[in-house]
Amino acid sequence: MKVMVTGSAGFIGSATTLRLLERGDTVIGVDCLNDYYDPALKRARLARHIDHPGYVQLTIDLADRAAIEAAFAEHRPNRVINLAAQAGVRYAAENPHIYVQSNVTGFLHILEGCRHNGVEHLVFASTSSVYGANTAMPFSEHQSTEHPLTLYAATKKANEQMAHSYANLFDIPCTGLRFFTVYGPWGRPDMALFLFTKAILAGEPIKVFNHGKHSRSFTYVDDIVEGVIRALDNPPGPNPDWDGQKPDPATSGAGPYRIFNIGAEEQVELLRYIEVLEECLGKKAIMQMLPLQPGDVPDTVADVSELQNIVGYKPRVTVEEGVKKFVDWYRGYNGVK
Repeated sequence: MKVMVTGSAGFIGSATTLRLLERGDTVIGVDCLNDYYDPALKRARLARHIDHPGYVQLTIDLADRAAIEAAFAEHRPNRVINLAAQAGVRYAAENPHIYVQSNVTGFLHILEGCRHNGVEHLVFASTSSVYGANTAMPFSEHQSTEHPLTLYAATKKANEQMAHSYANLFDIPCTGLRFFTVYGPWGRPDMALFLFTKAILAGEPIKVFNHGKHSRSFTYVDDIVEGVIRALDNPPGPNPDWDGQKPDPATSGAGPYRIFNIGAEEQVELLRYIEVLEECLGKKAIMQMLPLQPGDVPDTVADVSELQNIVGYKPRVTVEEGVKKFVDWYRGYNGVK
């Protein structure tokens, strides 16, 4: 297939691109290489696949309507994986316009590109943050997500609803994937594991919010990529059993649309995550205990049974294995012992 991957220089996008190229797909990579964090890391990720004969890199912004229209018209992808977004939950509070421009307007341009160019399937990144104020664990796609607590989550909720409307109006198969706390080699410098590792090695304190008592479905990046590609290969159809009297948020009777959780099944407390990191580094952390941050939630635990049942998804990498792989990469990439 010819697959357009947006966010091709990003953490998950680059890893997904590599997997697609390895199996023989052609990839059209789209990334604006912005400076939200050091573009050198983005260029280093790109260097892993930019010279592959099956790869084309387009350095354009999703918010640039004309550039996205031209990219679709010229390259005519069969399928699209939209992983580009302005990331960073807390950054959104300070820069709300950037989030709407990238995550809402940019996503509209992707939907329009799919609509006008015969795209067979759009897979797009959502987030576990859409569950917001929900407290029933584990989170299920069949729960309501009407109470996001951050603008970032709200933009991703908007993406889900926009995709549903396009599936209904234009018969575009759309699959949304709610990612749960992804980590691993080549991760973003603003993510907890990266920040913790850098600080511990430097002998500096780490900020531990909610006194380390919250839990997450920490998910290794390779497990995420496996789920993304399995979803890509299985376009949804309308749900024939969908009932408007009891509407299921995860499916639709109006068009080919589906929402999945994608994450590890293991619930890990933050203090255990830090303990594993200490073991891998051979050095104890200096922990600055702080209260829960505004907009953050105490726990996010994934129910991934739907993705397992429909595409055979099964996360395999434990936190102990995944953190070690990250530390090995971090030491090598930064030249530290």
